[in-house]
Amino acid sequence: MQRRLTDYLIISLKGLAMGAADAVPGVSGGTIAFISGIYEELISSISNINISLFKTLFSKGIKAFWKQLNGNFLLALATGIIISFVSFMKLAKYLLENHPILIWSFFFGLIVASIYFVGKQISKWNIVVIIALIIGAGIAFYITRLPALASNESSLFLFLAGSIAICAMILPGISGSFILIILGAYKTLSDAIHDMDIKKLFIFTCGAVIGLLSFSHILKWLFKHYHNITLALLTGFIFGSLNKVWPWKETLTWHTNSKGVKTPVLQESISPFSFDGENQLLFAIILMIIGFLTIFILEKIGSKKQ
Repeated sequence: MQRRLTDYLIISLKGLAMGAADAVPGVSGGTIAFISGIYEELISSISNINISLFKTLFSKGIKAFWKQLNGNFLLALATGIIISFVSFMKLAKYLLENHPILIWSFFFGLIVASIYFVGKQISKWNIVVIIALIIGAGIAFYITRLPALASNESSLFLFLAGSIAICAMILPGISGSFILIILGAYKTLSDAIHDMDIKKLFIFTCGAVIGLLSFSHILKWLFKHYHNITLALLTGFIFGSLNKVWPWKETLTWHTNSKGVKTPVLQESISPFSFDGENQLLFAIILMIIGFLTIFILEKIGSKKQ
């Protein structure tokens, strides 16, 4: 696929959007990748990282290796994701702590639009596709209602947590950071980053890399052999995740980190009219519309020939 510099700049912009989404617990960068038209290429490129790729490196050189890797695409995308994730993380933290209704309203509108744009890629509807859609929605909804487990410090647990969280991160509709909270690994990982515990970070990263490479092969195979069913399952994941990003919540369980800062862990969606406090309904609706329209822009960019 021949691309120009402007094409790679657009890919980096999509990476910026993915990084911003991943910075918010409950929102998946995989959703952004899907509706911006790069999801299947991303999965295919990741799954190409195998023994054959490194054989190409030693037998044909770096140029052939980079081409087989689809290196320009991955580099452009990763650059956008990293820049956005690092820069947006503090802003997202501030907004979630001080204006939760408003930021969740934006993402709620974004995800509602995503359901339409992902779902419309299903070329043929039948009973199996409908069942896959329902199963996907049920799984995602169930995950959003799971209570957090107790924190675990073992090396095997950290490895498995990394494998599971990274799989969730590339699935549309399921947030990797939220999975870490459910597993009880969020605090352990946060403390490891804060304390620069190289051993724990290395174990978690190894789990994430192995999980990503393994799961990308599964997704690639599913898209090749069961394209419509896979799309329906992923559409269901996105639909089921709406419960997590519903703006009006009642907090049932709190998580307190090592600094004594409390963050909500288990919440229940409620009516805006039952919300204890200012429901900010007008601004919430406006931001839902803005989020909804944002997807139209991303989808338009994604539909352009690259």
